[in-house]
Amino acid sequence: MVKETGYYDILQVKPTASSEEIKRAYRKLALKYHPDKNPNEGERFKLISQAYEVLSDPKKRDIYDQGGEQAIKEGGLGGSNFSSPMDIFDMFFGGGGRMNRERRGKNVVHQLSVSLEDLYNGVTRKLALQKNVICEKCKGYGGKKGAIEKCPMCKGRGMQVLVQQIGPGMVQQIQTMCSECKGQGERINPKDRCDKCNGCKVVREKKIIEVHIDKGVKDGQKLVFHGEGDQEPDLEPGDVIIVLDQKDHSVFQRRGHDLIMKMKIHLSEALCGFKRTIETLDSRVLVITSRPGHVSRASLASQGKTAYIGSFASSARRHHDYR
Repeated sequence: MVKETGYYDILQVKPTASSEEIKRAYRKLALKYHPDKNPNEGERFKLISQAYEVLSDPKKRDIYDQGGEQAIKEGGLGGSNFSSPMDIFDMFFGGGGRMNRERRGKNVVHQLSVSLEDLYNGVTRKLALQKNVICEKCKGYGGKKGAIEKCPMCKGRGMQVLVQQIGPGMVQQIQTMCSECKGQGERINPKDRCDKCNGCKVVREKKIIEVHIDKGVKDGQKLVFHGEGDQEPDLEPGDVIIVLDQKDHSVFQRRGHDLIMKMKIHLSEALCGFKRTIETLDSRVLVITSRPGHVSRASLASQGKTAYIGSFASSARRHHDYR
């Protein structure tokens, strides 16, 4: 017997329906009342998606059968795991919705400081990272097989609802993560826990990755290392994303694809001409000259001269790897 049948009625199935029958019912109704086909049925489509979200999950369905919709809300499962009903639709029909993305672990972002020379010439840097990896000894079980049990504190929900009195006749419900299982909904007896990971299923390890910086890349460029993020059981590892942060250079500046420098000169040099040498970022020596009598308004006003030194684009073309 179930306490209420509202979600079953929405999907037009009996409380004894199998998971396959629930899937078929949702598929039929979701296609029929999709907002693209029936713009006026958006609220019904939302209810259909909510009902399927609960009844397609054995844990949520069991809670709903015993206590109804109120039990779902009090157990912290009433709030949808999807940002919208369309996420459920995308997940079910292979549209790449948020549920599919959440089967992966979180991405890890690191900032890597690089010099202007590194961006101009290209370089390979080694970066040491700390990451979680699945424990080899217990294979990610956290202990002996069969030793995992439903957390008795939260009944496997991962959340606890605490009731506090805030005044005469007034109480407040606070939902918190279960302190016993840390939100996992399950626990392992201390004597059965893996002695390497202490039941955490993962261990912390040091990982060295080589970051190849191509010639001509930009400040703020993102380099993605797929699957190098923290590992978790039953989840695909996330990515490690390296963001390049260019340090200021004492001589040169970059503006887009151009490399420039500002050179201070004396008034006599501006009037009578000068000849100077500079060394570029790739160790070439350039000779900068100004003919006598060739005076510009800018040089007289500021007693300075901007010298165009080179181009990141041309540097990259020389090395055939500019992006």
